[in-house]
Amino acid sequence: MAAETASSPAVRTADACSASAAADGAAADGAAADGAPSGAASAVAGPGAPELLLVVAGAHLRGQPLHHQLAERSARFVEATTTAPEYRMFALDTVPAKPGVLRVPDGGAALAVEVWALGAAAFGTFVAGLSAPMAIGRVRLADGRELPGFLVEPCALEGAQDITAHGGWVAYREASA
Repeated sequence: MAAETASSPAVRTADACSASAAADGAAADGAAADGAPSGAASAVAGPGAPELLLVVAGAHLRGQPLHHQLAERSARFVEATTTAPEYRMFALDTVPAKPGVLRVPDGGAALAVEVWALGAAAFGTFVAGLSAPMAIGRVRLADGRELPGFLVEPCALEGAQDITAHGGWVAYREASA
């Protein structure tokens, strides 16, 4: 697992949890002198304004109840993929139901995720609208890329069901139906 650097900005949601997640430099640093977003690993070249990539793993996936929050921001589907085998997924007691994804030092698994592209302003309003215990941090994908994506504050996992064995949120929901 790559170590977080002291220069990584922290993004916090307002709650009693003491954990915070490191945000991608592109989201926090703004634009470089040439107008391109900093943090090239999360920037997508294309016509018009630069886009930032976002990894989603649960209620924001296509067909899930919070996907409209991406659609309302004109997010563009990039790909379906998996995380590196470094994560655990937990069913959180929330409405609507959603998972919490946590990077772990041992016993992790690859989880099904989607990558979406959003304009910088849309990314900002999306992140600003997140409620605790969800956070945006670095998510390592199976191909080694590290992109901003959904993680959960560890304090929210007390009593949560570990659903990692299902390999992803949709598979868990289908098995639970």
